[in-house]
Formats: sequence, structure tokens, C-alpha cells
Amino acid sequence: MAGGIGIGLCLGFIGLLVVGTYSAAAGALGGGRSVALAKGSVPALYAPLVQRWGNLCPALNPALLAAQLYQESGWNPRAVSPADARGIAQFIPGTWATHGIDGDGDGDRDIWDPADAIPSAASYDCELAGYVKKVPGNVSDNMLAAYNAGAYRVIQYQGVPPYRETRDYVRIIRSLEKSFAAPVGRVAPSQQAAQAIDFAQRQLGKPYLWGGEGTPEQNGRFDCSGLTQAAYRTVGIELPRVANDQYNAGPHPSRAELLPGDLVFFSDDLADSRAIHHVGIYVGGGYMINAPYTGAVIRFDKMDTPDYFGATRVTKDGAAALPDRAEQAQRSVKPRP
Repeated sequence: MAGGIGIGLCLGFIGLLVVGTYSAAAGALGGGRSVALAKGSVPALYAPLVQRWGNLCPALNPALLAAQLYQESGWNPRAVSPADARGIAQFIPGTWATHGIDGDGDGDRDIWDPADAIPSAASYDCELAGYVKKVPGNVSDNMLAAYNAGAYRVIQYQGVPPYRETRDYVRIIRSLEKSFAAPVGRVAPSQQAAQAIDFAQRQLGKPYLWGGEGTPEQNGRFDCSGLTQAAYRTVGIELPRVANDQYNAGPHPSRAELLPGDLVFFSDDLADSRAIHHVGIYVGGGYMINAPYTGAVIRFDKMDTPDYFGATRVTKDGAAALPDRAEQAQRSVKPRP
């Protein structure tokens, strides 16, 4: 009985907190574009390369370059596509022969080496931006369209060509860009967060299940990322299944700017989002709802722990832009020549 009263009081407190926080934040829709990378959004091994080469020309920035690389390979330097696009930047060998550069100055141009491939991706982007610089419209959009459809088509149509694939490519990369950029100013509040929290609250007390997605066969049980995925599915947002991919589903508010509904993440490496091992839904006051581990139940926990990594304010566009991990997993890995 005492436990039930405690939960009831906590739910009441959370409800008031959500309403109060959103009332206070209603007009705080600031934000802006930044060339700084969000904390840990790029694996530490590649972050200096992305930060340096992402500033190669005005049409490019580190977050945009990071979004492009993430979309192309998911940071896998050994990735090979069915079309024989290779490495972390997914260059076709013929394109590499013309546009690959010796980024690390070691005397060779290695399509498999991120120290060459990442600078080459930036160099190629900026070369395309130069070709379409007189075309009306946003120069970065036109650059990405040229990457997908060719500079000739961008010039022909005087902007992003009317091809669905090209328009989707530009939209996806620009949406992903927001999840790799360190925000300037406040991140806009989510309009779907309250309903996602409501779903998570209704799961309180259910036993944790590794791999749980809440199906009838699993008796409605969840693991950590299964819970967050299901919560946002109720508001029409489809998140990836794995926590470290969910981190890229929107911009990243600072600890001081957290709002109820933000996803909060925990990592074994505080410099690398690919090492994220846990996720919860922030509810305010330093607390989250989460499915912690085998033997525990879905519950409220404090989120300020040594392995706290950061947060994501989920957006529909951000989630929809994330690459198909199942497709990427099917890419073969070739040995280094």
C-alpha cells in the first residue's frame, strides 16, 4: 500500500512538472545552426577529421559532413555496398580514381582508410559546390543534390532536380545534420513528448525483458530501447530499435535544457555515441522512466550517474532520416587489399 501511494504521488508530481515545464518553455523556440559537433555524435577516432575537413568550404560544415558519412556507412570503414561503393565514405572505385585525395599525406590514396576517405568526401562535396555555386537556392542543398544526381542536373533544373531519390537524399542529410550539430540557443520543445511519457508511465512495474518489444508473446515486457521505441511509436514516430541509433533521432539539448520526453543516454565511452548501452525517458526533476536490467522492473530512476552521456529531443523528421541499419548490415566486408 505504501508503495502504491508513493507511485501515485510521484505520478501526480510528474504530471504537474510536465505541464509546468512546457508552459515555461512555450515561447523558447530558439536555436540555430552550428558548425560544432554535438558531444560524442561522431566516434572519437573520426571526430578530429570531420571537424577539420567539415570546414573546407562555406557550403559544408562538420555536422553536415558527419550526417553524410553516417548515412552512407554508419561509420563502418570496411563497408561495401551492392554497387561496390567502398569504405566509410562509400566511394565507387571510378569516382575515387578521379576525386580521392591523400588526406593524411602519407603518399597514397587509400579508399579504405578514413584518413583519406573523409577528407576526400569533403573535397568532393566542395568541388560540387563550386560547380553549382551560381544556381539559385540553398548552396548546401544544391551541393547535396549534385552529389546524388550530378552537377549537370542541378544546373539544368536551376536547383534540386525533381527526382524523388534526390529530394529524399537532400532532406535526409539535412535532417540528420541537426542531430550531429551542437545546438546554438535552446532546442524547440517536442509536441509529442507528453503522450510518449504517458505511455511509459503505464508500463511502470512491468518486469524487464532483454530484447522485449512489448508484444503479447512477451507479456507486454520491454528492455530499455524497446520501451522508448514503443513510447514514441504511440505518437507516430518510429525510432530505431537500438539505443545508440536512437541518439541520432533529433537535436541534443544540454543537461540544463532538458525537458520531459527527452531521451537520455548512458555510455561506456563518454566520447562515443556508438558505445551507448542504455536509454530512458526524462520526466523532469532529474528523474527518468527506464527499463534498467534483468531482474528489475520498469521504474523511475535518477539520471545523473557517472555514465550519463547526453540527451536527444526526438523529432519525426530526425527519426525518419535515420538510415536502414538492416540494409547496412547486409553489406559485405572486404579484406584490406
